[in-house]
Amino acid sequence: MVTVPVAAAGLIAMVRLGAEELASRLSVLNPVHLYLACFFPAAAAIVYLMLRPRAVYLVDYAGFRTPSNCRVPFATFLEHARQLPEFNERSIRFMTRLLERSGLGNETCLPPTHHYIGTHKYCTVDAARAEFELVAFSAIDDLLAKTGIGPDAIDILIVNCSLFCPTPSLVDIIINKYKLRSDVRSMHLSGMGCSAGMISVMLLPNCLFRIGGAAALLSTSSAKARFRLKHVVRTLTAADDSSFRCVFPEEDGEGHRGINLSKDLMNIAGNSLKANITAMGPLVLPAREQLMFAFSFIARKVIGKRVKPYVPDFRTAFEHFCIHAGGRAVIDELQKSLSLSDEQVEASRMTLHRFGNTSSSSLWYELAYIEAKGRMRKGDRVWMIGFGSGFKCNSAAWECIEPARNAHGPWATSIHRYPVDVTDVFKH
Repeated sequence: MVTVPVAAAGLIAMVRLGAEELASRLSVLNPVHLYLACFFPAAAAIVYLMLRPRAVYLVDYAGFRTPSNCRVPFATFLEHARQLPEFNERSIRFMTRLLERSGLGNETCLPPTHHYIGTHKYCTVDAARAEFELVAFSAIDDLLAKTGIGPDAIDILIVNCSLFCPTPSLVDIIINKYKLRSDVRSMHLSGMGCSAGMISVMLLPNCLFRIGGAAALLSTSSAKARFRLKHVVRTLTAADDSSFRCVFPEEDGEGHRGINLSKDLMNIAGNSLKANITAMGPLVLPAREQLMFAFSFIARKVIGKRVKPYVPDFRTAFEHFCIHAGGRAVIDELQKSLSLSDEQVEASRMTLHRFGNTSSSSLWYELAYIEAKGRMRKGDRVWMIGFGSGFKCNSAAWECIEPARNAHGPWATSIHRYPVDVTDVFKH
């Protein structure tokens, strides 16, 4: 920041001296001093360029479009549940209330295995591997076709899947399928929950989660890039026992395995989001909003809690918001906390309605919705907010470089029907 004005001032002074005067002054200088005067600024510039973080760009992304034969209307789901001896009428009523208030629609999908009655008999390792291949290969094929980049150009492969960890690993399956180079660097993230990663596939088979996945191609080159990553903020509260156990897989007294959701989940998520926002705010908010927040903070320290805390207006920092479609209550709470309009949370609500909770890939379905609606413009800023067990809150700020030309993607067959009215209780 200081180097450029100083260099400009020096250049102006040299021009004013004239060629003859400048030459005469340089001739009296010690050659060693002249060499050092040229060497150190050049060396400092080189070191700065080498040490500064390289920009990360999103070349493109693709979401898995679930086939229509995987669709599970509420009536079908509940009818299958009634055929299972593990569920009594009380359980069916609970699942019915849960589905009616979940924000999901009748077009959400489950993997082929879960269309059989007596699903547990068919939940084998082979079936899980087939589900992963269906989701991952479809998304990757679409991504490579959109970008025109061949598998040989891939340097790093990252796969996120929380519950399915086979041997060979999921990255090995992809490397074998696409014959990636032998020197490709690969990572398999497991157990990271709904807040993880840029490449996300989640395989949770219950009435809240649905099949889905996304693939994203990142690069340090701006060539062909569509978005630039501005900031990433990660918040992890696993050191706190209540946060650590708020979403916890365990077995009940009869040995049935499930996921225990704590009644304090929303409070824990709110505290995690607050910490994440506190870290993200100084990076993205304009000076006015930061000053207002600082004045509010100081006033509360001096006067006390009688002063209402100032909530920064993040609408001044972002044009679009992608909130993890983990449930209607999560979206409602964030809309209220951040004072967002219905249109600003529309992508999250419609993604939940059309595709359900597809875990961390839901953010990419939401971005695809915004683009399919033609709302993305060059220079627009996008805030992605994801939540996950642990408890984690991860967020990323993107800037659009080039809007999509053909943006339908996973919404190709349904975008014309959206948005739809999502009532508090959906009667099926």
